[in-house]
Amino acid sequence: MSSHIVGYPRVGPKRELKFALESFWDGKSSAEELQKVTSDLRVSIWKQMADAGIKYIPSNTFSFYDQVLDTTAMLGAVPSRYGWKGGEIGFDVYFSMARGNVSVPAMEMTKWFDTNYHYIVPELGPDVEFSYASRKAVQEYKEAKALGVDTVPVLVGPVSYLLLSKLAKGVEKSFSLLSLVDKILPVYKQVVAELKAAGASWIQFDEPTLVMDLDNHQLDAFTHAYEEMESSFSGMNVLLETYFADLTAEAYNIVTSLKSITAIGFDLVRGPKTLDLIRNGFPPGKYLFAGVVDGRNIWANDLDASLSTLQALEGVVVKDKLVVSTSCSLLHTAVDLVNENKLDKELKSWFAFATQKLLEVNALAKALSGQKDEAFFSANAAAQASRRLSLRVTNEDVQKAIAALKESDHRRATNVAVRLEAQQEKLNLPMLPTTTIGSFPQTVGVRKIRREYKAGKISEEEYVKAVKEEIQQVIKIQEELGIDVLVHGEPERNDMVEYFGEQLSGFAFTENGWVQSYGSRCVKPPIIYGDVSRPKPMTVFWSTLAQSMTERPMKGMLTGPVTILNWAFVRNDQPRHETCYQIALAMKNEVDDLEKAGIRVIQIDEAALREGLPLRKSEQSFYLDWAVRSFRITNSAVRDATQIHTHMCYSNFNEIIHSIIDMDADVVTIENSRSDQKLLSVFREGVKYDAGIGPGVYDIHSPRIPSAEEIGGRINTMLAVLDSRIVWINPDCGLKTRKYAEVKAALSNMVAAAKLARMQLASAK
Repeated sequence: MSSHIVGYPRVGPKRELKFALESFWDGKSSAEELQKVTSDLRVSIWKQMADAGIKYIPSNTFSFYDQVLDTTAMLGAVPSRYGWKGGEIGFDVYFSMARGNVSVPAMEMTKWFDTNYHYIVPELGPDVEFSYASRKAVQEYKEAKALGVDTVPVLVGPVSYLLLSKLAKGVEKSFSLLSLVDKILPVYKQVVAELKAAGASWIQFDEPTLVMDLDNHQLDAFTHAYEEMESSFSGMNVLLETYFADLTAEAYNIVTSLKSITAIGFDLVRGPKTLDLIRNGFPPGKYLFAGVVDGRNIWANDLDASLSTLQALEGVVVKDKLVVSTSCSLLHTAVDLVNENKLDKELKSWFAFATQKLLEVNALAKALSGQKDEAFFSANAAAQASRRLSLRVTNEDVQKAIAALKESDHRRATNVAVRLEAQQEKLNLPMLPTTTIGSFPQTVGVRKIRREYKAGKISEEEYVKAVKEEIQQVIKIQEELGIDVLVHGEPERNDMVEYFGEQLSGFAFTENGWVQSYGSRCVKPPIIYGDVSRPKPMTVFWSTLAQSMTERPMKGMLTGPVTILNWAFVRNDQPRHETCYQIALAMKNEVDDLEKAGIRVIQIDEAALREGLPLRKSEQSFYLDWAVRSFRITNSAVRDATQIHTHMCYSNFNEIIHSIIDMDADVVTIENSRSDQKLLSVFREGVKYDAGIGPGVYDIHSPRIPSAEEIGGRINTMLAVLDSRIVWINPDCGLKTRKYAEVKAALSNMVAAAKLARMQLASAK
């Protein structure tokens, strides 16, 4: 029996990729220095897998930004605005597509299925000319081979690439992106030919869209694509990898009948029903790559349970063709538990990060071949028992509070029209009020203050004084710019989820449990291991302090329960919705205390609401029901005059617009500009929306500063479909990743554009 890893984290155990990228972008290091850091990372990853005993080691899973953008580069599918004239795509064009540049904006970014990872969305149409423009996959295979490591090169499959793309601007909506499959296959064939010539005996195509609800036309595209490539596969083994959910019976039948495919990978953690399909018939000549080790969470695998699953599959799959694998790429988990020195021994025994998952995969493969490591399995069983029996996991008071929830506990007493009138009387805001999403730049100085306080190098008094000065500066900037509803900038917060998790019971934290979100952006998800409650107020001190510094409304800033859940590593010993209700009750206590303290505007961010939407339509209504209910629990008891905001970013929201309306927030701010104002299409199609809404007017994930005229154009587009009485003007997202020079200039242009729009509206009356 043998072992396989779908993919591996590329950020590095100490975020080496992040720091190398940001140094390069800031002009502090050269392209050669960036290449050196990333080469060292790849080498260490390959050697680590080889040393762990993994047989099928992936290559080309490393990326400078994301794997879909890498595929766009490979295919030469560069939008014309980036001025690419052909040839091998370099860093200038590559990073311009990802981040924009001085003259043109970045491409759209959205979530990778139901994860917190993002990808750059390809822009395609009938006029796109594809060409082989990046040999990264071949270069990395050769790089590993030179080390003596024979890898399995990984490519995003052609059909998933097209299904994850969008129509380029100006392309008729009736155009089928799948009609481009015959135009991109020649490039894929060239890549396969070069890999074969370099000595590759295996190649992996990731086709995760196979787990979606696909129609016959879409399923037929897989048959067509892989039949067309069959001749180029001669002499190679081809693994088609799926993950994140079950396959439908139709998709399973399509995949298993592909003659050109040697092996198929399934996610048996998030797709357990696929086991039934396998048991009912699996092609005798094919390999089954069984994804039994969870690639999306940090819990130690229950080795005995996984071994039982694998042993059952032995009766279905031909001997020596069952391969133990991860459920998906380990990109979505933390890198190495060894770097965690502050977790207590009991908790630590419950976890397995990417490095430890390599050992789990190999231990299961060895056990299947009759070489079971009894000591390894015994230690694992002891950890599983420790977690099941631990008293720190359950809180009876929390369980009783959840059981006592009633229908009235998640509904405000009056409708939004009545509430907005009461709020306007209290807040007295102008038409098209301006605000920002919450965070301001996290400067070196701000991070140093937090770090020194946490390390005990400065006193609490010194820390409060320094943070207070930072808040004063942020307020002064906003007042001078003329922003209407202010934020305190969140200098006391490390991360919008971790900050709250640190103050809630039932959470554990890591020192180096970083996970890549996109490009250089990394997050350090907290770990929810037990019942959640709020021991004491979390934000009231800072919010009331900030409000005391200004006459303008100051938003109290909270992260919503669904986002905390979706951006954490969540316990897997109870349903996710039960954990979410626990977080919701904890955040409700905070909302109530903020209101009592005199905070008139409270923002409860649900940036990740869409992210958690199940991939299969049959499961979506249940998720949306409990997710929306969780949000409403947090603010069900506030007075009409207290204005509740929420924020959402970087996802396809149009399909859940009715659930967003059902959240019953007074104001929703939402990403809009980077996706070319796609959100507005739902309102053009007649969706009625009565609450306040702020479709973002500029992209904060790019260093590019939009002009007042550009922002004004976006505002006018918004006003063409939305009532001016409900429109807010704001950026797409928080400003923590930007520099102050960029922030001041962009916000100044935003306010200027809003003021001009107000004048135009007034003169039109």
